[in-house]
Amino acid sequence: MNIPFTPVVANLMGAQGLVIFMILLLLFGAKKLPELAKGLGQAIREFSKAKNEVHDEIMREANNPTPRIEQPVQTASIPQPAGTQPTSATQSAPAPAQHTETHA
Repeated sequence: MNIPFTPVVANLMGAQGLVIFMILLLLFGAKKLPELAKGLGQAIREFSKAKNEVHDEIMREANNPTPRIEQPVQTASIPQPAGTQPTSATQSAPAPAQHTETHA
């Protein structure tokens, strides 16, 4: 088994690594320890795969920016004075009725 030399692994290669291994052996037993190591290896592979996919997606978007579609700007309507109704050019308002008084 070829373990790359990194600072994290270097800290576990001495007496500390032996102590951690003995504690794990006591907690889980000799039969469970290989299953735990296999599960840990699979978890590390899945994490690395997901990390690489996210990194590739970010690099792809950085190298090939897609044009953004601008949304139309909605203009605000001018508020009407209180007590009035908006009139439209296509509708004609009826003329107000005129009252005439007749004196006899």
